[in-house]
Amino acid sequence: MDRQTRKTQTSSVADLGSHIERRILIVDDSEINRDLLECLFHNDYSLDLAVSGEECLKKLPVFCPDLVLLDIILPGIDGYETCRRIKSCPMGDFTQVIIISSKSSPAERLEGYEAGAEDYIVKPFEHDELMAKVRSRFKLRDSLANLWAANARIQEFNSDLEELVVKRTSEIIDTRDVAVFALANSRDPETGEHLERIRDYSQILAEHLGRSGPYARQIDRQFLEDLYRSSPLHDIGKVGIPDAILQKPGSLTKEEYEIMTSHAVIGAEALKEAAGRSDSGGFLNMAIDIARYHHEHFNGCGYPDGLVGSDIPLSARIVALPDVYDALTSGRVYKEAFSPEIAKAMIVEQRGAQFDPVVVDAFLKRYDDFLAIGSSSGKTLSPVTVQG
Repeated sequence: MDRQTRKTQTSSVADLGSHIERRILIVDDSEINRDLLECLFHNDYSLDLAVSGEECLKKLPVFCPDLVLLDIILPGIDGYETCRRIKSCPMGDFTQVIIISSKSSPAERLEGYEAGAEDYIVKPFEHDELMAKVRSRFKLRDSLANLWAANARIQEFNSDLEELVVKRTSEIIDTRDVAVFALANSRDPETGEHLERIRDYSQILAEHLGRSGPYARQIDRQFLEDLYRSSPLHDIGKVGIPDAILQKPGSLTKEEYEIMTSHAVIGAEALKEAAGRSDSGGFLNMAIDIARYHHEHFNGCGYPDGLVGSDIPLSARIVALPDVYDALTSGRVYKEAFSPEIAKAMIVEQRGAQFDPVVVDAFLKRYDDFLAIGSSSGKTLSPVTVQG
């Protein structure tokens, strides 16, 4: 297939599908590489090409790509600097970057992620893997778009007639909750019941902590409602992690572990992008904290930022325990399920180390409720209606 034919087909796709705005900018100084990427994606996406970082930055505000496929070795500024400039421009928060490079060392890959890239693929690459990763990036974008639309409908509600307030609010919140749950479950290898249990366990702990103790003043009705809607999004960043790592039955290599742990930052950045489309942010602000910090440890040995104690947001400290408890009591490709009693003992052992001691104490007091939720998966609780 010659270049003109591909460009004609690309133009047709853009004309027919411009309403879905699936735009990819390919940046590579090698004509062979550009032709290959064009051939892979011209049927499904609107494409444009650039041969340097400078040309890429000039086309950015004109073409408005959703995704940039970026080489590192370029004439002029290199791919790392190009990525940093993409992310620093006004539309950078809404432009995803996948670096495709022959540079393959862990340090070089890390530099790509630190520059702001959402993913890093080493040449030579499997065509199917790259296409799958591109599809997953657009799947995440489409899910976030649904979330933005749901939040926009909530904001528009303010102009509705007063007598419709209660009815419309209920309808919109229901729509938003469905969108949130669909987004959370769009890539998670576990089931929807796993997300429901995380949500219910977290509600039980937060409701108990809100009664008395050091966190009672921080946990009000709004906190409980936001936690109910944001806790299922704790692992949304796994959308950026390859299946080969997520579902690997054996131990992860050091490099694979580094990629896996990046899901906390990926999820937080994706949710930050969604919150940026909303004037109020709402529950998404809590969701950002949970996604980024639910793997932090109370003693500072967690990731991604090594926060200690109360520096970790309370919402993340709460969700961290249910996330581990459900992982321990559920079967995975790499392990069998532990009994609830063994899981409880393991959590108690980490009191003050991985987990906030106050949250662990609340867990012990509500342990029977955890057992009830675990034995009746599918029966979910409503926000602010958990009974002690």
